[in-house]
Amino acid sequence: MATKRMGKQTVKFEKPPSIIGTSSVVGLKEGEGPLREYFDTILTDDLYGEKSWELAESKMLREAVKTAVQKSDFNITDMNYMFSGDLLNQLMSTSFAARDLKIPFFGLYGACSTMAEALSLGAMSIDGGYADNVVAVTSSHFCSAERQYRFPLELGNQRALSAQWTVTGAGAAILSNINTGPKITHITTGKVIDLGIKDVNNMGAAMAPAAMDTIVTHFQDTGFSADSYDLIVTGDLGAIGKEILEELVLDKGYNLNNVYNDCGLLIFDNNVQDTHAGGSGCGCSATVFCGYIYKKLMEKTYNKVLLVSTGALLSTTSAQQGQSIPSIAHAITIINDTV
Repeated sequence: MATKRMGKQTVKFEKPPSIIGTSSVVGLKEGEGPLREYFDTILTDDLYGEKSWELAESKMLREAVKTAVQKSDFNITDMNYMFSGDLLNQLMSTSFAARDLKIPFFGLYGACSTMAEALSLGAMSIDGGYADNVVAVTSSHFCSAERQYRFPLELGNQRALSAQWTVTGAGAAILSNINTGPKITHITTGKVIDLGIKDVNNMGAAMAPAAMDTIVTHFQDTGFSADSYDLIVTGDLGAIGKEILEELVLDKGYNLNNVYNDCGLLIFDNNVQDTHAGGSGCGCSATVFCGYIYKKLMEKTYNKVLLVSTGALLSTTSAQQGQSIPSIAHAITIINDTV
């Protein structure tokens, strides 16, 4: 009998794993944004000393893991599993990093929801007694994503106002059964939701219904509400998706009030940096959580956070075949151990 399940889609951990250390690596543009002081490493070169953007992304992920492990007072060999993914074909950045790190590896693809997916599966492996220490890490790179999904950067194509700016960054979190630090107490695993949106330049609108479904299910399964949290933050809905989500959740009888924000809006200052609808990418919620939010948890500015990473599950193939954009969102409750 699944004794740890609550309601339809939520798990409550019997022995909540702690997040004992994080690390974040970001690019130049992210380092010029409002969260600059919260990141561990800010690149001065988008190639990061490598020969391609894809290899630079892999290096960001690898270095984020090394730094997070070091900050947790562990060694790489102490990590039982690495749960990780990125946006590129066959998880190129992640797989090359895993090759060098030599940690037992689960490759994940949830598009921009991958960080919450990695944290969820890592927490389940620890609570289930299958691991003592794991690393959850994701990455994205503006230039590698543009090359794969859109146009060669050299063309300088005009971007739609509804488009979002892929974050160049990697975020890593170390989860452990050590009883210290903020804890993951609940996870609500999302379902794939597709309302037929086909506009690849408006992924916030495509992902908002999935975020609504997961958040409302989380409230129903747990009995929590918006008032239960100091912060509810989605992965990268951007300005358009955030507004849609607020309306959809309100229609279901829940008001997110003043506790809700979006990582894609936090990481950039759109008035200055012209990122249109905001940030996106696997690295968006990863760097904002592992940089800004985790440090606010450690400072006790936040004591209870709901992280909802959102992902648009399209591909270059599906878009070219005229398919709509399936989306998903995963939610994680993180509570300070003093609460």
